[in-house]
Amino acid sequence: MGRKNNYAGARILVIDDEDVIRKALVRYLEQEGYEVVHAKDGKEGLARFGEGGIDLTLVDLMMPEVSGHDVVKAIKKRDPDAVAIIMTAYGTIPSAVDAMRVGAYHYITKPFELDEIGTIVKKAIDYRSVFQENVELKRKLEQRDQFDKFIGQSAPIRQIFNIISKVAETDSTVLILGESGTGKELVARAIHEQSDRRNKSMVAVNCAAMPEGLLESEFFGHVRGAFTGANSNRDGRFAQADGGTIFLDEVADMSPGLQVKLLRVLQERRFEPVGGNQPREIDVRVIAATNRSLEEKVQEGTFREDLFYRLNVIPIELPALRERRSDIPLLMDYFLSRFGKQNGVEGIAVDSEAKKKLLDYSWPGNVRELENMMERLVVLNHDGKITIDDLPPILGNGGSMNIQNSFDIPDDGVSFKDLVSRFESDLIRTALDKTEWNKNRAANLLGLNRTTLIEKIKKQGIEKVI
Repeated sequence: MGRKNNYAGARILVIDDEDVIRKALVRYLEQEGYEVVHAKDGKEGLARFGEGGIDLTLVDLMMPEVSGHDVVKAIKKRDPDAVAIIMTAYGTIPSAVDAMRVGAYHYITKPFELDEIGTIVKKAIDYRSVFQENVELKRKLEQRDQFDKFIGQSAPIRQIFNIISKVAETDSTVLILGESGTGKELVARAIHEQSDRRNKSMVAVNCAAMPEGLLESEFFGHVRGAFTGANSNRDGRFAQADGGTIFLDEVADMSPGLQVKLLRVLQERRFEPVGGNQPREIDVRVIAATNRSLEEKVQEGTFREDLFYRLNVIPIELPALRERRSDIPLLMDYFLSRFGKQNGVEGIAVDSEAKKKLLDYSWPGNVRELENMMERLVVLNHDGKITIDDLPPILGNGGSMNIQNSFDIPDDGVSFKDLVSRFESDLIRTALDKTEWNKNRAANLLGLNRTTLIEKIKKQGIEKVI
């Protein structure tokens, strides 16, 4: 029995139509400690390769029906990382070189010494091992780059990192919960980028921003003539995400009819374009998100219970910024640096009094609100230092709201939810009145994203009094 070596355990596929050469190679490689499978022609060899687990393929170039050249092309198509060595007679070296152009690692001419084969095999397995290590290192670096977009070291954020790492390795449906501005899409992209689907698209759909009449067509596409203006066939977001991930943001706002259709896609993994009658198979991972409680929507009868359970396979709840205040200084420094570079202003700092105000603020718009606030402070700053006088009234010294004394609590108690809702409504209306109902300016006053403000106006039913 031959000696065992550091390459023991590698699985080698030998494909050769000459029995004597094939059997000699199998015997030699097994004595060297390799696990060997073999095939007498290209067709059988491709079938054995398809069974998986092959680290290296040794294939004869000149074989009937399926040549070694065709074998290399086929296995590289199945697995771009596959490593193959061509065995060829001297007169067919140009063909072997062609095979290397389509992905063969090396070629060796017949007749050959078995020790010569052994040396090349070891180098090829070393190459595959190093290549796989590089791929894994790249994956880890990409994973780190994704986490670099999350600024924070608090316990809640570290827990989110841990969940993302575990969830990304699966194809399970994920439901991301959290207030507006907490980074739900950022989490969805991190999951996608760390998954096996990262080389395919992640397609995002904001269900709240899409008119109800167009949402089904956006989801599933349409065929020509399906409705007025449908002048040609068009792929929907599910088709665009085939092989990748679809991110359904604000999923709670879907109409009941569309909920039924989405449920069917999740159950059957197929859909029909609007106006079409030919089902299309789909391979897509679904990640949904909402800033509302789907359980409450189910109880209200506005969201299907069966769809909720389909989406809620792996829930991820993002903490509000006020629940991870220790991350606020890190976020402030990051945004100040970023916007400073963009505006040609380096080294902007926040003095201690202003920093305390920023830390004490409740940040209803979360990280997005903080980001907008830092951008505004950088753009409007002229002396490189942010003081309490630079802060907007909602945060500043003179303009701070005395929440404690802005209402009374009767002896028989109050509804906390109703009181908070009324306070939010009054605050938004004050900002709108102050800006003569200019929503952009009102959003800036409140440190909110414009779309977030509009969502809150709709939710509160705030209307302009003429």
